[in-house]
Amino acid sequence: MMWFKQLFKINSNVIFLLVVFLCLLVTGTAAALDGNEILLQVDRNLQPESYEMYRKLINVEPDGSKKEYVLYTVKKGQDRMVALFLSPASEKGRSTLRLGDNMWLYIPSVGRALRITSLQSVIGGVFNNSDILRLDYSAEYDAVILEETADKYVLNCKAKTSSIAYDSLKMEVDKKTMVPVTIGCYAASGMLIKTLYYKNIKDFGDDLLRPSVLETDSPLYKGYKSIMIYARINKKKLADEVFTLNYLPRVDELR
Repeated sequence: MMWFKQLFKINSNVIFLLVVFLCLLVTGTAAALDGNEILLQVDRNLQPESYEMYRKLINVEPDGSKKEYVLYTVKKGQDRMVALFLSPASEKGRSTLRLGDNMWLYIPSVGRALRITSLQSVIGGVFNNSDILRLDYSAEYDAVILEETADKYVLNCKAKTSSIAYDSLKMEVDKKTMVPVTIGCYAASGMLIKTLYYKNIKDFGDDLLRPSVLETDSPLYKGYKSIMIYARINKKKLADEVFTLNYLPRVDELR
C-alpha cells in the first residue's frame, strides 16, 4: 500500500504541475497581441473615434524657407474626415472632405467641390492628401508582427486595396505608449516613398497621451521636409451631415 500512496502522490504532483503549465500557456496566449490588434490600439491611442483637432502644417524648402498652414479638422468613425483651412489668408475658407477612398477640395471662389486624389497634395510639400486626411491605420491596412523586442513592436502593414496611397508600411511601435515612433511608407515595387517620424509625447487631456509632432522626409524630395504640429485634439460628437459635399461651405460653423 505504501508504494501505491507514494505513486499516487507523485502522479498528483505531476498532474498539478501540468495543470499549472497549461493555465500559464493559455493565459500567455490570450494576452499576446497580434498585428491587427496592435494596430487597433495604435489608432485609439493616436485619436478618439470622433474628434475635432487644430494643427499646423509646415513645409520646409531646401533653402530653409517655410510655408505654414493652420487647419481645423473633424473626424467621425474610421473613414470620414473634413479639414478647413484657417490660414494663410490665400487659403482661408478652403475645405476638404474624405469619405473612404474619395476626396474633394472645396474652393470658395469656385463655389463647388473638386475631386482630388490621395497622392496629390493640397498644400504641396512632402505630405500628400492621404497624410493630411489620414484615416485609421486599421481601416486601410492588415498588420503582422515582423519583430518584437523588450520595448517595441515592428509591424508590416499591407494595404487592403490598391487604391490606398501606400502599398505597405513598416511601423515601429513603442510598447510603453503603444503609438508609432517611425513609419516607412512603401510602393508596391518596394521603393521607399517617405518616412514618418512621430515625436514629442504630449498629454492632450481626456486620457489622450500621444505624439504632438509628425515629421516626414522623402528620398524622392531631397532637402525638403514637412512637419505637422498638433495643438488640440478633443472628443466631439458630430452629425453625419457634416461629412457631405453640401456642408463643406459651412465647416467653420463647427468651431
